[in-house]
This record gives sequence, structure tokens and C-alpha cells, in this order.
Amino acid sequence: MNSSTAISESDSIPSWLERVKRALSKKPQNKTQLITLLQDAQQRELLSTETLGMIDGALKVSEQHVRDIMIPRSHMIVLELHDPPDQLVKTIVESGHSRFPVIGENRDDVQGIFLAKDLLEYYAKGGGNLFNMRDVMRPTVFIPESKRLNVLLREFRTSRNHIAIVVDEYSGVAGLVTIEDVIEQIVGEIDDEHDIDDPVYIKPNHHGFYSILALTPIEDFNEYFKANLNKDEFDTISGLLLQAFGHLPKRGESIELNGFSFQVVRANRRRIQLLRVKPLSTAPSKTDASKQSEYSGLTE
Repeated sequence: MNSSTAISESDSIPSWLERVKRALSKKPQNKTQLITLLQDAQQRELLSTETLGMIDGALKVSEQHVRDIMIPRSHMIVLELHDPPDQLVKTIVESGHSRFPVIGENRDDVQGIFLAKDLLEYYAKGGGNLFNMRDVMRPTVFIPESKRLNVLLREFRTSRNHIAIVVDEYSGVAGLVTIEDVIEQIVGEIDDEHDIDDPVYIKPNHHGFYSILALTPIEDFNEYFKANLNKDEFDTISGLLLQAFGHLPKRGESIELNGFSFQVVRANRRRIQLLRVKPLSTAPSKTDASKQSEYSGLTE
């Protein structure tokens, strides 16, 4: 084969970019048509499902408002202005967060934002001096519920601020929002080092207690404990408990349901993660070694 023939055959094969251009050659008149074209490109394997999802998310943030994604006021984890350092450490460790609103008399009285790293600096210097929250907390950024997410993301980037307090039309605190909350609307949920990303498991502990992941399927729970939890409406223990609590529970909250005590061991701002469970009546029959191995995973 001569060089001219090779060049000719190479030129006849459309590049990836050319194929994308062809797929998008029709000019969309609105966002719906654009998404349709992108979906067509994805079906032809010109775009990955993940890429299509991010493009869709990026388009939607211009239509969403802060009120759509904010952490509600009742779920905010806050520090009090006069909390001693030991109490601050306890709250930081239990929540796993790095930024906190600092309140005065109540949750409408947000005095500033505290960064966990500032407490590390205090202890690194010996921790002997009197700790004054006002000396280390950062100014609060207040934003309205109606602010669009694309505008907020731009402000987060330019100001290098990562958290804002959301206020309602009466200037009361409605909740908070972080840069992570906005980015997750584009790229999907971001798991950090405090999130649990392990297989579903049930692990026996001491004194008749069990540690289980909240995402354990109800069917698996019933099989393990010889229980009869309702699986008609929900697939997981988490869904069942959210309905039973009536809200997103915090660490330490507990509830009794169908002969079991469920205590929340770990939860973030979006979901329950880990539970401590104890049968209230007859303990489940012993399972064989293979079953224990199947459900055992992490330590609490």
C-alpha cells in the first residue's frame, strides 16, 4: 500500500470530534431540544452516561434556586458562641463537618462561621490561652432563598467562600448551603471520607446489639433476624426508618419498630448511614458461619 492510499483511507475515517459535530449538527431551539440531541449522541456512544448527566446538571442549575437544595434550619449543625473548646471538639468529631454556623441566642442569631482547622491551631499552640470564638470565626455570608444556583456557584468561586446562610423573606434563617451542595447538582453526590461506601452488611456486636448499614435491604434484614418488617413501600431499612421518624434523624436518635430498637450511629445531612440495632424480644437464632461471613463487613 502506498502512502497516498494510506492517507486517503485515514482521511475517510471520521474523527471523534467530527462525529460529535455531526450528531449536534441540528441547531436546537431550546434546552429540551439540546438535551434530546445530547441523549441521541449518548445513545450512539459519542458521549458517556456520566458526561451527559453532568451536562444536564449544569443546564439545570440555572433553573434551580437555593431553596431547592438548602439544608433546612432544623437540620443545621451549629456551634454556640460561648461553647468551650472541648464541646467544639465533640461536635466537630460527631458531625464530621469542617464549617459551622456560630449562633448567639438562637438559630436566627448567626454570628459567624467557624472553621474546624482554627481549633486545631488553638490546640497546636498549647491550648492554654482563653479561647474566644469571636477572635477566630469568619464573617457570615447571607443569601436569599430565591438566588439561582448558577449565580451562587459563581459567587462561591470568586469569593473563595464555601458556605452561606439562607434567609427567608422575613430575614429569618431558613437554612444553609455549601459549595458542595451546588456542585453535587452537576456531578452527582460527592462522598467524602466520612461517608460509608461499603457493601451491605449486618455485624453482631456485644450484649445483643448489631451494627447495620442503613442501606441494608429490608429483605436481607428480615432473612437475618427472622423478622417481618414491611417491604411493600420501601426497599431499605433507611427508607422505612425515615417514614417512622418523620424527619431525617440525627446521631443518637432512636426509635422502636416491630420489636427492634434502632439507634442512629452515623448520619450526614442527606441520609442515615449506620445503625445500632437490638431485638427487643427473642434474640434471632444463631446463623451458620457462611451467613455470618456474608453479612459481616466493617467495624462500627
